[in-house]
Amino acid sequence: MEPWMSALIAGAATFAVAAPVFGIIFYKVGYKRRQETAESEIGSAEEEAKRILEEGAKEAETQRKEALLSAKEEILRQRNEAEKELKERRSEVTRMERRITQKEENLDKKTEALEKKNDLLDKKIKENDALREQINELREKEMAVLEKISGISVSEAKDEIMARAESEMKHELAQRLDELEAEFKEEADSKAKNIISLAIQRCAADHVAETTVSVVSIPSEDMKGRIIGREGRNIQMIEKLTGVELIIDDTPEAITLSGFDPVRREIAKVALEKLISDGRIHPTRIEEMVEKATREVEAGIKQAGERATFDVGIHGINPELVRMLGRLKYRTSYGQNVLKHSMEVALISGMIADELGVDSAVAKRAGLLHDIGKAQTHEMEGSHVELGVNLVKKYKESKEVIHAIEAHHGDVEAQTITAVIVQAADAISAARPGARREDLENYIKRLEKIEEIAKGFGGVDKAFAVQAGREIRVMVKPEEVNDAGMKVIAREMAAKIQEEVKYPGQIKINIIRESRAVDYAK
Repeated sequence: MEPWMSALIAGAATFAVAAPVFGIIFYKVGYKRRQETAESEIGSAEEEAKRILEEGAKEAETQRKEALLSAKEEILRQRNEAEKELKERRSEVTRMERRITQKEENLDKKTEALEKKNDLLDKKIKENDALREQINELREKEMAVLEKISGISVSEAKDEIMARAESEMKHELAQRLDELEAEFKEEADSKAKNIISLAIQRCAADHVAETTVSVVSIPSEDMKGRIIGREGRNIQMIEKLTGVELIIDDTPEAITLSGFDPVRREIAKVALEKLISDGRIHPTRIEEMVEKATREVEAGIKQAGERATFDVGIHGINPELVRMLGRLKYRTSYGQNVLKHSMEVALISGMIADELGVDSAVAKRAGLLHDIGKAQTHEMEGSHVELGVNLVKKYKESKEVIHAIEAHHGDVEAQTITAVIVQAADAISAARPGARREDLENYIKRLEKIEEIAKGFGGVDKAFAVQAGREIRVMVKPEEVNDAGMKVIAREMAAKIQEEVKYPGQIKINIIRESRAVDYAK
């Protein structure tokens, strides 16, 4: 065997024996190193954990302090808000307490004043009771003295008064019989005169129809019954609201409206035409239509005034004067329409002024306004000249126009050529054939006088003269006049009319008292 082989085998055997030993040694050395490494890592981990814990503790402490600070700030804010709200509530409570205290003081003062008034009232009542007892005692003594002086008792005095009243009534009845006898004689004379004046009536029929009556056409005869209404309530309501008499006779398909006031008659005509067209005829609808007709007639009055100024060629007149001019459309003077008369005077004045070389515009203006006061004669006292002068002065007309109005009837001496021209034009317009009718003017003045007397009594609301002045219908205020007072007013009114107005025949005084209760369901 080769020596190297023997050495190799010996080395292998030695390695085989030493390998386990080296393995054990290497294992222990590796285990120790791993243990040291693990311990080192554990130490590092513990230090890292300790560091992390310390940082977490610091961060937690920081967050705790921040949360505590935020909580303190929130608490402070809420406390401030609570204190502010508490302060406001305390102020409100203080104000309320002050108001309550003031109200209590006022209530105490009022209570004290009321107690004083009650005491004073009790004192007055006692004084009145004592005074009433004294009056009763004095009345009894007075009655006893009167009975002793007169020698008759109270019952005997009453019987004597009744006897005197009966005697006076018999005297009035005797007077009434004489009046009736005279009336029958006058009626007989009137019938004879009517036969003689038949031609004159035919000539004047158209003119009178235009100024005293209006005719309303109806579609059928059945409409007359609907206009009259149950127990005449519809026709009575129309006559009451308009002051115009409705004449429903045998005239086919026509109803006549009679009244001396053309404005009332026009309102009644428009309202009746609307009711006939509408078909609903009852008291409430009648009131609505009369109000609507009144507004339409007022609008027509304004249009009539504007048309008159346009036709005459006068501009710049105050709107209120224009409206007054329109009212003259429904005013007559001796049967002559005052608006047409005023337009005629204006045109004639302008023609005369042109011929004389005078300012025709001023002359026409004065002529158009010369009778403007007649628009107010139904409402205000005074002559139409005086009322017209006051009216044009109010609306700043020129001095020349004012003087022409003032002098057109010779109340003052004419100082200007314009005043003389207006006087001449007024006379020309009034004097032309057929322009005026004296009897109609007197008739209208008599009816106006009767209405004026009736409206002069206390408690009278409205008064309308109807039946050509043979009847006066008077509406009284129910809250001011009772049923017994109606009889007194009727008697006193009859006496005053009999004393102040001249009229043929007799006048019936019809007093109407109506109470109404109106409410609305909501």
